[in-house]
Amino acid sequence: MNRRDLLSLIGGVSLLAVTARAQQKAMPVIGVLVLSPADPVAGPAPTTGPFHDGLGEAGYVEGQNVAIEFRYAENHHDRLPALAADLVRRKVNVIVTNAGTAGALAAKTATATIPIVFTFVNDPVEVGLVASLARPGGNITGFSNIAAKLAPKRLELLAELIPRADVIALLVNPNNPVTETEITEAEEAARAKGVKLVVVKAGTDAEFDAAFAALVQHQAGALVVSADGLFGDRRDQVVALASHHSVPAIYADRSSADSGGLISFGIDRRAVRRQAGIYAGRILKGAKPADLPVQQPTKFELVINLKTAKALGLAVPQSLLARADEVIE
Repeated sequence: MNRRDLLSLIGGVSLLAVTARAQQKAMPVIGVLVLSPADPVAGPAPTTGPFHDGLGEAGYVEGQNVAIEFRYAENHHDRLPALAADLVRRKVNVIVTNAGTAGALAAKTATATIPIVFTFVNDPVEVGLVASLARPGGNITGFSNIAAKLAPKRLELLAELIPRADVIALLVNPNNPVTETEITEAEEAARAKGVKLVVVKAGTDAEFDAAFAALVQHQAGALVVSADGLFGDRRDQVVALASHHSVPAIYADRSSADSGGLISFGIDRRAVRRQAGIYAGRILKGAKPADLPVQQPTKFELVINLKTAKALGLAVPQSLLARADEVIE
């Protein structure tokens, strides 16, 4: 090989290397902010699932034409701002927050330019995330969450299942910003049903035993478990405590019923995750968050675990069984 051929070969190899680096750099990156690593849909760092399904519908496949970086807050709300700031420093193309109101606010504080897609925010207009649901404005849009507002419906379902319960407990996380709203609405539902509502609180692992001891002390005949990430993260622990104390309980997420909980009623979280993937994909293709309306959940799931009902000595009314989306036998 002569010198000219050698220089041409080296030049060609260098050009290929530069091109490869340029292609690598061109791959868009989605940053996903997750509150709980035990999230059955968003963690830990899944390579398949509803979010990826949504991305696929928009034409994106992880590792082929998009990269995804997860940041986990380990159920500590105070870690969310630093994690959001880290994604901004990483210069991701889109931030998707699966950490409720706290995660969405952390992301909005961290950047006014990177597009943000939030999920499971109770009232995005009230907390100042968007100007309106139809016209979000700015760099943020997503999916609102009425899970906290479903507490009255859960109480009604539980009262129908356990008509003899004249005291019903509500387990809440005092660190959640929507807890007070949930308590107020549950109290109104309890008064309408003619039952007494007892609020018990657990914001850390160490407080779970005390919370269940309190509901036993108040002679609660049933329990409504709040729609909170902490309780979703500790679903096995909460279900086990309810079983240990023989307290019939209703949960916000079907994963708790799948894990042995008596009954669950809530939004279809997997459907929301899929829609978030679609929104992220649309934004990568050029859509502006300001032009994508904030969506509200339209699909809800009622799941009843008959095995648990039998263990508790409960006969589930046919009226409830007929309305259930799934019955675990």
